[in-house]
Amino acid sequence: MLIEERLKELKNKINEKVPHGITVSEVEFEGPELVIYTDDPKKFADQADLIKILARDLRKRIVVRPNVLEDPEKAVQDIRAVVAENAGITDIYFDADTGEVLIEAEKPGVVIGKNGATLREITKHIGWTPKVVRTPPIESVTVKQIRQYLRSVNEERKDFLRTIGRRIHRDVIARDQWVRVTMLGCCREVGRAAFLISTPESRVLVDCGEKPGNSASTPYLYIPEIHPLSQLDAVVLTHAHLDHCALVPLLFKYGYDGPVYSTPPTRDLSAMLQLDYLDVVSKEDRKIPYSSNEVKNYIRHSITLNYGSVTDIAPDIKLTFHNAGHILGSAITHFHIGDGLYNIAFTGDFNFSKSRLFNPATNNFPRLEALVMESTYGGSADMQPSRAEAEEKLYETVKTVIQRGGKVIIPAFAVGRSQEVMLALEEAMRKEKIPRVKIYLDGMIREATAIHTTYPEYLNSDLRTQIFKEGHNPFLAEYFVPVDSPDLRERVINGDPCVIITTSGMLNGGPVMEYLSNLASDERNALVFVGYQADGTLGRRIQKGWREVPIGRKDTIVINLEIVTIDGFSGHSDRKQLMNYIGHIQPRPEKIFTVHGDENNTIDLASSLYKRFHIETHSPMNLETYRLV
Repeated sequence: MLIEERLKELKNKINEKVPHGITVSEVEFEGPELVIYTDDPKKFADQADLIKILARDLRKRIVVRPNVLEDPEKAVQDIRAVVAENAGITDIYFDADTGEVLIEAEKPGVVIGKNGATLREITKHIGWTPKVVRTPPIESVTVKQIRQYLRSVNEERKDFLRTIGRRIHRDVIARDQWVRVTMLGCCREVGRAAFLISTPESRVLVDCGEKPGNSASTPYLYIPEIHPLSQLDAVVLTHAHLDHCALVPLLFKYGYDGPVYSTPPTRDLSAMLQLDYLDVVSKEDRKIPYSSNEVKNYIRHSITLNYGSVTDIAPDIKLTFHNAGHILGSAITHFHIGDGLYNIAFTGDFNFSKSRLFNPATNNFPRLEALVMESTYGGSADMQPSRAEAEEKLYETVKTVIQRGGKVIIPAFAVGRSQEVMLALEEAMRKEKIPRVKIYLDGMIREATAIHTTYPEYLNSDLRTQIFKEGHNPFLAEYFVPVDSPDLRERVINGDPCVIITTSGMLNGGPVMEYLSNLASDERNALVFVGYQADGTLGRRIQKGWREVPIGRKDTIVINLEIVTIDGFSGHSDRKQLMNYIGHIQPRPEKIFTVHGDENNTIDLASSLYKRFHIETHSPMNLETYRLV
């Protein structure tokens, strides 16, 4: 059936279901959504459950959009007239390609009204579909710039979404039924994550990252299964760490022109880290893989989905994101292939325990035949202490170093570990467990923290309660000082005892190198590792005991400061949690592939899972392809 015929059929079905007096002028696929255009948005708003009924019956994501959107300036006046002043509206942002208006307010509940009554009243007045978010306590430059950029490419976005929508909803023409997964990176190694799902109809790439400590090592993007890149239907991102997202813009440089699906925080954090990655590569005189224009291209082609939203991304593939518990917006990606043919999920990096930031990873799925799971700490000896034990060790280390007049350098990923450590240190200082000193945040940590406050719905309920109901936001504590200039960095280096949380987490570039160069010779100081150090990185070498490390072509740093490794802060599950995850997962998969770990860990975990649960397991190698159906 042609797309036009299918749209005509859908329009007829919709007209049969909508009440008399509501006119449906047009229906169109825009990205994964079916958009209903109408001259009667106010009447649609009066029918509170109509959109839910249509979505259920048509099995599509439904958006209602008026044929003519009210002028934004007039709409702002109408919104402010409807919403009580004590809501504290701080920003109103119009997204013409979705017909949505995002209302930022200090008290979102006032904007929503009882049972959504105020929102419906807004829709009746302006036609735009209102969405309400809490005003972030720390303004994010990244979020602001992305919203402004998407507004500036409105028309391009609309054309793109319509093109993608028609591609997603094209007819399935292949007679054969098969599903294959090809390993393009991240097998028996940590880094350059990339996996390809193939069916007779579709090709979907999951992640596209760099390898820490080896910028020349990229996923296998040149093999026939993925070349040319224009044949890809979609790219799906599990989360924003560079070993999973760094090379997504490279795809656009070499011909990809399709959508990139992620959660909203993953989109924003990825763009922030990709731009920072280019800056670090440039400063180190390495070959720059792409430009900021490709990052913009990625943002322009991004489609964001929330946890639990089942979405068509190809004619025979539906995608659902589930909480992975790793970093802000991290997702276990679940793919439903065909009409009940097969289900496969990729954990990405995940954490099956509750942290200060997030709830444990989701382990319950409607259906699941195969699971591709990380094995970073999959070795039999990879047991991490509890989070409480890790925090106590951190407190003792900080207390000891500060008392002897030293500085604590904590290299950490800008996203995830930094915020976990910040929350732990803030509580310890507030409760006087450790001396109250300045905690300096260098690199992208402050901006990453601002993005965390932009998306509070992705944080765990305890932290949300603390921030929004108890009125205490630990991210705003007076101890935290962002390092926003070279002069301040120099004063920190030469100043009083303090804690420095800085990027990069594996010492492969970034401002941590300047602190290390200046502070490594003083034995009063300490370098505290709170995250995984991949093979080949400077962090792993120092962790192994190197006391002279080369920097650049000629310089060498002599390491006299104390080296401390604190396990337990990682956003990855340890061996026990990995085994427990499979023990509690519902339904239990028929096949498991162990990836994202060194060779011994992936093999060990695969063997142990097979012995305990009698599940077919594989520790695949890069470039291997497995037929699942």
